[in-house]
Amino acid sequence: MTDQAKFSLDDDSVAVIIGSGAGGATLANELAQRGIKSVVLEAGKHYTQADFENDEWAMFNKISWLDKRISAGGWHHTQTYPNLPAWIVKGVGGSTVHWSGVALRFQEHDFHTRTTYGAVDGANVLDWPITLSELEPYYELAEKKMGVCGTKASGLPPMPPNNHYKVIEAGAKKVGYKNIVRPAASNSEPYDGRPGCMQLGFCMQGCKIGAKWSTLYTEVPRAQATGNMELRPECMVLQIEHDKSGRATGVLYVDGKGRKQLQKARIVCVAGNSIESPRLLLNSASSLFPNGLANSSGQVGRNYMNHATAAAVAIHKKPVYMYRGFDIAAVVADEVPLDTRRGFVGGYYLEGLAIHLPYTAAFMKPGGWGRDFASAMEMYDHMTCVWVCGEDLAREQNSITLHPTEKDQYGLPVPIVTKTYHENDDRITAHGLQQWRKLSEAVGATRVIDMPAYPASHNMGTNRMSEKAADGVVNRWGQTHDVKNLFVSDGSQFTSSSAANPTLTIVALAIRQAEYIASAMQRKEL
Repeated sequence: MTDQAKFSLDDDSVAVIIGSGAGGATLANELAQRGIKSVVLEAGKHYTQADFENDEWAMFNKISWLDKRISAGGWHHTQTYPNLPAWIVKGVGGSTVHWSGVALRFQEHDFHTRTTYGAVDGANVLDWPITLSELEPYYELAEKKMGVCGTKASGLPPMPPNNHYKVIEAGAKKVGYKNIVRPAASNSEPYDGRPGCMQLGFCMQGCKIGAKWSTLYTEVPRAQATGNMELRPECMVLQIEHDKSGRATGVLYVDGKGRKQLQKARIVCVAGNSIESPRLLLNSASSLFPNGLANSSGQVGRNYMNHATAAAVAIHKKPVYMYRGFDIAAVVADEVPLDTRRGFVGGYYLEGLAIHLPYTAAFMKPGGWGRDFASAMEMYDHMTCVWVCGEDLAREQNSITLHPTEKDQYGLPVPIVTKTYHENDDRITAHGLQQWRKLSEAVGATRVIDMPAYPASHNMGTNRMSEKAADGVVNRWGQTHDVKNLFVSDGSQFTSSSAANPTLTIVALAIRQAEYIASAMQRKEL
């Protein structure tokens, strides 16, 4: 572990950042490089690369956020994953430890869905208060920081194609697809002090060699090395405190020894992912903020999005060995542009995503048994696998709420994650699965098996950005409308989900937010 600064609990000059994932750790490092001091509170343990095992279930049990959560609403998780609505990491680095590495930019229309789609019945769509052109320079900085191969920003060549890539690409071309990409935030050759990818294929178990970008071994140690950041792992935040004027003054948390501590703060930045972040604001209710901190709009915890997703495997006549090589194969982007003739607004990516044998057995048919299931599993080495990742629409009733009676190990109300897909979301996944079947059969697949969606790994929208304070929680900088020195720095600030995996946009927004915070501090506004 890197030596690091130590700040006193009474030091009210520090920024307190809650969470050390794509948003929190990037923000901490960007602030640290500008001389701004921060304390990063991380609920999980500080694992190192030595703790990573090339074993799906061992790592799932080691790093996943398994504190109790309740799946509610119309989505299938109520049956398949009743206490695991989301699949994220509890540990330093957050979900950048297990993310697959797909780094995609939003499209232009993603920032103004309300203007583009019009009012959508049963949805709560809203334009972002920013545009793609405003975010583009930060996307460049994010791609450079993360080493997204095949981009101009990083200068890295594309990841060499593995067999899984080649089979999907061949099928995609046969059905007329042309926009086949592989935007991986993993080094195709040595870059930025980290080695090139060795094609081990256990990317979602934590990259043992550090080729895949994760804040665990990039942003965190770099911020610590400046002497401007103190990381405190195994510190679960309970509440954000404020003074009589409504200014955030500190953060109450439980440390690894079970002691309650109060860290004073100049500013507070919440980056705990889209379940924990709104949960914390709701748990910070007070007489001044009776419905939750920064919740005058009533939108904290609402508009929960996790992408319209589905998965499927195709069984081919010859072996594919999808598990060999980087986990992301070909990503087909032809269905992303808007085309309402397909019967839906928004679009989707077909992402070739390899899973190993244990996950295939668990996810292909949860609780699967019998000849049908066994005969498919016997063909594991002949499989290709897709994950459909499509835009899902913000809906007010899709929400994070607090259980009225049940408490967790910290004494906090257990979060209830309520999700019912909009019919538009269902049309997207149905179209994606149909196109995957066509693409696979075009290269001779003998059997295609649709699978239920995995627990949500992309969680967005529960503290959304809005132009008007009545419509959302934060402004164009991720600064809460109600509390000037309180920021949201993770995917919960997303106003729309787009079809793109969220990490690149979270990092771009964090770089931009750090710039804003630094200049606002210089101007004595914060």
